[in-house]
Amino acid sequence: MALADSVPGVSGGTIAFLLGFYDKFIGSLDALMSGNMQQKKEAVIFLLKLGIGWIVGFLMAVSVLASIFHTQIYAISSLFMGFILFAIPIVIREEKENMRLNVPSMIALFVGIAVVALITYYNPVAGSGSSVNLAKLDIGLIVYVFISAMFAISAMVLPGISGSTLLLIFGLYVPIISAIKALMGFDFSYVPILFVFGLGIITGVITVVRLIKFALEKHRSIMVFLIIGMMLGSFYAIIMGPQTLETPQAPLSLETFEILWFIIGGAIIFGLQKMKDISEK
Repeated sequence: MALADSVPGVSGGTIAFLLGFYDKFIGSLDALMSGNMQQKKEAVIFLLKLGIGWIVGFLMAVSVLASIFHTQIYAISSLFMGFILFAIPIVIREEKENMRLNVPSMIALFVGIAVVALITYYNPVAGSGSSVNLAKLDIGLIVYVFISAMFAISAMVLPGISGSTLLLIFGLYVPIISAIKALMGFDFSYVPILFVFGLGIITGVITVVRLIKFALEKHRSIMVFLIIGMMLGSFYAIIMGPQTLETPQAPLSLETFEILWFIIGGAIIFGLQKMKDISEK
């Protein structure tokens, strides 16, 4: 989950969904806030096990991603596109009994596409030749980072939506990854903004998880189509992603697209699904 959460294109929620423990994950988060003592105890044990693995995986990812993202942006972008394209049919297969092809679902699909595409298109960082400087705090940046963190963590717990892709859309993915890597190297200049980012994550979990749980239970078809729409919209976000780097580069194109990494991304998703199928036998 951590490796997925740390890169745009596939979310930790997707990994949990593919491996068959997504409902327990959401249920544990909800129980931690509103369950009885026994439910909270079980939730803490499960989330602690998951959390230890997540932290280890995330630190491993951050230690290499900051540099790789700058030097191999087109290979990584192609990998992410493979993640998304091959994850979509898996989500459809797993949810086909809950999916209803009707007007509300179609609206949700196009809303999902439009939201991601519009945020990407109007991202003030992309293509501006500049990047967010997290070391220079001001009220606007604090509010922007806080809200972005809320959206990102909300996406991370949804199967199909990548929180890191949202950070990429908001122009904060590379700055946040670089800030965390700097902190790991005992550079504490980014601690204030990372604290704000952490508060946004906590607030997002508290306010959104129960809403997501309710929506998935009561309006699952609409939610699944919304998720698929946002996954489709993520293609545009990833194509434009190179423009959000500290040194902006040209968007992903047919000339810079790397088919090998695209296939590797699909193979990883396929392998995760096979792991789930084997574990359920």
